[in-house]
Amino acid sequence: MSSVAVLTQESFNEHRSGLMPEQTAVAGPSAGEDEDALPTYKEAFPPLPEKAASPEGTQETANAWTNKIRPLKSSIITQVFHVPLEERKYKDINQFGEGDQAKVCVDIMHKTGAHLELSLAKDQGLSIMVSGKLDAVMKARKEIVSRLQTQASATVAIPKEHHRFVIGKNGEKLQELELKTATKIQIPRPDDPSNQIKISGTKEGLEKAKHEILLISAEQDKRAVERVNIDKVYHPFITGAYNKLVGEIMQETGARINVPPPSVNKTEIVITGEKEQVALAVAMIKKIYEDKKKNATTIAVEVKKSQHKYVIGPKGNTLQEILDKTGVSVEIPPSDSSSETVILRGEPDRLGQALTEVYAKANSYTVSSVSAPSWLHRFIIGKKGQNLAKITQQMPKVHIEFTEGEDKITLEGPTKDVQMVQSQIEAIVTDLVSRMDYAEITVDPKFHRHLIGKGGVNINRIKELHKVTVRIPPDNEKSNLIRIEGDPQGVQEAKKELLELASRMENERTKDLIIEQRFHRAIIGQKGEKIKEVRDKFPEVIINFPDPAQKSDIVQLRGPRTEVEKCSRFMQKIVAEMVENSYSVSVPIFKQFHRNIIGKGGSNIKKIREETNTKIDLPAETNNSEMIVITGKKANCEAARNRILAIQKELANITEAEVSIPSKLHNSLIGSKGRLVRSIMEECGGVHIHFPTEGSGIDKVTIRGPVEEVAKAKQQLLGLAEEKYGGVMVSFPRTGSQSDKVTLKGAKECVEAAKKRMQEMVEDLVSGSPPSEAPIQENGEANGEVKEPVDPNAPKKCDVILISGRKERCEAAVEALKALVPVTIEVEVPFELHRYIIGQKGSGIRKMMDEFEVNIQVPAPEQQSDKISITGLSSHLERAKEGLLERVKELQAEQEDRALRSFKLTITVDPKYHPKIIGRKGAIITNIRTEHDVNIQFPEKNDENQDQITITGYEHKAIAARDSIQAIVDELEEMISENVPLDSRVHARIIGARGKGIRKIMDEFKVDLRFPQSGAADPNHVTVIGRPDLVDEAIDHLLNLEEEYMADVVENEAKMAYMRPPSGSAAAMDEHRGPSKGFVVREAPWTTSSEKPPDMTSSEDFPIFGTPVATKTSPWGPKRF
Repeated sequence: MSSVAVLTQESFNEHRSGLMPEQTAVAGPSAGEDEDALPTYKEAFPPLPEKAASPEGTQETANAWTNKIRPLKSSIITQVFHVPLEERKYKDINQFGEGDQAKVCVDIMHKTGAHLELSLAKDQGLSIMVSGKLDAVMKARKEIVSRLQTQASATVAIPKEHHRFVIGKNGEKLQELELKTATKIQIPRPDDPSNQIKISGTKEGLEKAKHEILLISAEQDKRAVERVNIDKVYHPFITGAYNKLVGEIMQETGARINVPPPSVNKTEIVITGEKEQVALAVAMIKKIYEDKKKNATTIAVEVKKSQHKYVIGPKGNTLQEILDKTGVSVEIPPSDSSSETVILRGEPDRLGQALTEVYAKANSYTVSSVSAPSWLHRFIIGKKGQNLAKITQQMPKVHIEFTEGEDKITLEGPTKDVQMVQSQIEAIVTDLVSRMDYAEITVDPKFHRHLIGKGGVNINRIKELHKVTVRIPPDNEKSNLIRIEGDPQGVQEAKKELLELASRMENERTKDLIIEQRFHRAIIGQKGEKIKEVRDKFPEVIINFPDPAQKSDIVQLRGPRTEVEKCSRFMQKIVAEMVENSYSVSVPIFKQFHRNIIGKGGSNIKKIREETNTKIDLPAETNNSEMIVITGKKANCEAARNRILAIQKELANITEAEVSIPSKLHNSLIGSKGRLVRSIMEECGGVHIHFPTEGSGIDKVTIRGPVEEVAKAKQQLLGLAEEKYGGVMVSFPRTGSQSDKVTLKGAKECVEAAKKRMQEMVEDLVSGSPPSEAPIQENGEANGEVKEPVDPNAPKKCDVILISGRKERCEAAVEALKALVPVTIEVEVPFELHRYIIGQKGSGIRKMMDEFEVNIQVPAPEQQSDKISITGLSSHLERAKEGLLERVKELQAEQEDRALRSFKLTITVDPKYHPKIIGRKGAIITNIRTEHDVNIQFPEKNDENQDQITITGYEHKAIAARDSIQAIVDELEEMISENVPLDSRVHARIIGARGKGIRKIMDEFKVDLRFPQSGAADPNHVTVIGRPDLVDEAIDHLLNLEEEYMADVVENEAKMAYMRPPSGSAAAMDEHRGPSKGFVVREAPWTTSSEKPPDMTSSEDFPIFGTPVATKTSPWGPKRF
């Protein structure tokens, strides 16, 4: 009796899952089950081979473990190529291992990554052993053949349409062929009519390549393309209603049939597929054609042109419906034809039914109109179309059309629905006419923005107050008509208020005041308090100050003429006071006396400020400056200065002395950076020495300080000044003496120089004629004597400049003075250009005035004058005039250019083509805009004319842009849509990562591809849209891809099926077998001895890796750890 061992299922669950199905059978619950069906222990657990085992036993045991293990292949391969002597490029035997041949081999190794070993055979042929990865070896082989072996060439002719199959997807097939055969294959370009393919390489490679190319061509020869010309009128009978019939033919024959759509005027039907399939499909199509041609008759009926669209139906569905019901084709004349004749073609007994259907469809819709003033249209529509939406929701089949400028509303739809909608709209119109009114007023466009107000504040207030709508035309319309609509009383009140505003604005004027920017903050005051007082005083005047960053001096006043003038005078008076109060004087006061001038708690300085009405600024204690700055009116500043100096004199023995030193010596006495005068001040006990302003011509120098120190400083200054004269002493005769003799003493050279200078001065005084004083003439009486009346043409004394000196110098001075007298000229500039010359906030005119050093006066806008006055020196006027005229030319050129660029034209394009014209991310429309330098505007979503595209720019460029758009539209209209069944399992592969694959196909074939949405009725349905020829090519390409990818899909599914467990899960199998006793084997080693079964919790029977275990004999055999 055989022994049986039982182990728990959990212990061998993992092992069991790896056994073959026949090995996993275990004992069932039936007591009668044959024990012989149980596996033996050796069958379930084959022993490892022993070292001393026989070869046969080893082989048998090894097979038990290795029959399922796949051998691993090395990724490195080695191939040997032989180049015969007659085909070697480099035949110099003496240079083997060096020279060009060796260099080529090294270059090949670098380029491909393969390892090359060369050897020379007895026949002087070259043997090359190449090692490396497969692709590296194949590339190296190609390089060896092309660079070390002489090349031959051959041609092979195959049909032109087979060339693309030789090239393959992205040229992959061609590259594979070249690598495989080590040849270079040249295929003629698509525009080359030649069908010859040129192959260059070794003789062996040439033969292989020719064989492969002919195989590809032979495979394609099995496919066929047939073109059948069928009259266009019979196409509906071949396609059938909703393309059902042509679909059935394709399904039955397996061929692909391309019938041109009704919009394409082609009679050719293209059938592709295997030759037998194509022949069968052609026969079926011709049979249908012959049958219909023989049996079908026609009748012609007249249907109004406006009703044709109802017969056609949306997307031609009505025509398909009639064809499906009656089997009769209905032919409608093109939309651009004036014909109203509709032709019905079909079996004679079905024509009557079809005719009834046509008339029923034509008369199912009607067109009606409602009279309504055009200005009421938007009230009928309602805000955001709310009113109209209520009607269209109830009657969705009725189309309501509002035509701008026409006093009617057009309704189109089912007769009953149209009548209901018409009655509703008529009731709305009657109600609106009874309670609505409108008025139109004329206002100059230049005042429109003022009527609107900043942010629309004025016009919104009027709208809300009077419950009206006001339409002010935009600037580009250049219209002066403003329309007011709403309640009759509100319309009249709004009209009155708008006219009053316009009248007030016509009386307004704008004036620019030139106020130095440094005074702006003072005029505005802290937190705008001072300017608020001015605005309260002149509430009708708007005062605008420039932005501080612009550094502009122009303050703009706008308002009623009289108020603006009053405000202008008031502000000029404020500025004059500020100028008068801005006189400033600096007083040097010794630092130690500053606190005495301030006084206790600032009492002294506060008193001086209040009594003299001046501003007095003292330097900070940390500042070494001794200067006290006094600001205010000149007289007040002098009074404050004297009071401060008096305080200093009281506190110390301070005196002030003046010394006369020629002004030309002042700079030399001050010294570089004031070093010389500072040294005197420091040496003399800190006295203050004050020189007059440079260039003033004043010789008086002031010295202030202690009495002794002032005398000392004075002496030093005079000594230095004397040194500057070279030490020459000048002695004049006493006063009252009759002597004319002046004595000079000093160094000879200095005396000569001084003498020469004095003689020049005497000569100037002698030769210069003293000015003759003209008697002052005045009107009036004095001491009872009546004076002669003055000559009105005689110059006033204030206008006369007297010049004395040498004659020639006086004449030169007169000429120089005359040159300085400003002259005024007038330049004619068109009035409409004045505002452009002035520029934004006066920037343009200020730039010209600064550039040409003149004053330019532009007349006020209300004068409408074309004269601009230029005042300045005569030498500057001509340049200024030329500059102004040049600016006028620029502005006129800009106006002309602006007019040319504003040319507009519109093109009517079906809205469905708009996205295609715009392109992906706007690429196509941006390219057209850039290329033609135009602006292209598409209609807004709520625009009534959704098919109108507006182009703005130069006329010729706008026309060119329109032609570009029209070309795109023409191309889109030629496109067809064709459905191709592609297995949904390959869709993701075709689309590619992030759509790269599908974009590449669409770019290559110039078509659009649309894959089905998830949950679509037919997940295999793919739509191709494009030109007929390109659609065919794209479909062929897609079918080739499907065939290529399906092979991978099938292979992967097979692998997955192999890797998955059997269809029944382990739990299901267990349930089927009933309660398990565990894994049962026969003839286990522990059953043949007295030992107990192994303890699975024992570390000796089941040791852990890395744990030392004592050696123990066991029926399991010697342990190997």
